[in-house]
Amino acid sequence: MSDSTTTTTTTTTTDPPFDRQRAKQFMGHLIDQLNATAVIHMVSLGNRTGLFDAMATLAPASSADIAVAAGLQERYVREWLGAMVTGGVVDYDPEAGTYVLPPEHAGWLTSAAGPRNLSTMAKMLCSVSQAEPLVAQCFRSGGGVPYSAYPEFHRLQREASSAVQDATLIGVVLPLAEGVVQRLEAGIEVADVGCGAGHAINLMAQAFPNSNFVGYDFSEEAVAMGREEATAMGLSNAHFEAVDAASLEDVARFEFITTFDAVHDQAHPAEMVAAIARALTDDGVWLCVDIAGSGHLHTDKELPLGPFFYSVSTLHCMTVSLAYDGDGLGAMWGEAKARELFGDAGFSTIDVHRVPGDSANNYYLCRKPGAPRPTGAASVA
Repeated sequence: MSDSTTTTTTTTTTDPPFDRQRAKQFMGHLIDQLNATAVIHMVSLGNRTGLFDAMATLAPASSADIAVAAGLQERYVREWLGAMVTGGVVDYDPEAGTYVLPPEHAGWLTSAAGPRNLSTMAKMLCSVSQAEPLVAQCFRSGGGVPYSAYPEFHRLQREASSAVQDATLIGVVLPLAEGVVQRLEAGIEVADVGCGAGHAINLMAQAFPNSNFVGYDFSEEAVAMGREEATAMGLSNAHFEAVDAASLEDVARFEFITTFDAVHDQAHPAEMVAAIARALTDDGVWLCVDIAGSGHLHTDKELPLGPFFYSVSTLHCMTVSLAYDGDGLGAMWGEAKARELFGDAGFSTIDVHRVPGDSANNYYLCRKPGAPRPTGAASVA
């Protein structure tokens, strides 16, 4: 029997020195973010109440005059103005006691700003933030928050996207797909898959009366909004059906299919894209508009709206997919993942464009093998 010796080695770890300057800088950064978040909530209120539109028409005015112009209660307006002044949105003259919305600011906040109106995005963020307690529970238990928890979503999404589509869809976006405008003028079958409230379908149906258009969406509420708008516009060539995009049964029916910020929300995006490929004729074109993330954090950090889209994805896009046992793709899935998904569905030509006036999205033009490739496939800066 021999003795055994056990040697214990003690490793001492030394924590990195605490950087007080970095801590102080982060505190300042976080305070800036808290103030910015508060301002965004007040910007949302300015949109909802029409205060920005009212102030854009006024010379420097008192809170009482602004309240009268907007048809609102002065006490609420005055408190809101306090947030807007301290938040750098509205200018204030302390001697005269008057407020003014500078034209340089109005150009990003009013209805007249069209697709540049960032107050609509503020309103969207504040709306989806109301589901935060439900999303927090999903962090613990899994699953997701269903569409029913977002009663304003389709209306706000239509408001945000309509401004861009009104400005660019007919005259800028559709001409990117070489030959499609001529086909639309002659008369073809067109589908918008995941159409939401259907504004894009109705715009195209109005512009191209010889073609027939159908919008598919999972939400009965959304397609009802599309039908209502089509009726108001007097359209007989626009139709809407409440259908799950992943279960489309059409085969080689459509020469042109569109999706607008819809793929990343789907429970099963690969099934949706495969259904689109089946429904498209061999020489057809699929226009897919979706968020212009890269899918890589080190590059998404450079995007002007990177934090916004990751936050909206957490609070809405990803969680609604997971609510239906989906993949939870998320809004910032990125171009590389899109190309992989589209290629797996059978699309061999995938051209990516950017459109002036829409910094948020990529515009993918997808074709099947053998489909004629456009001669001018360069991206639009």
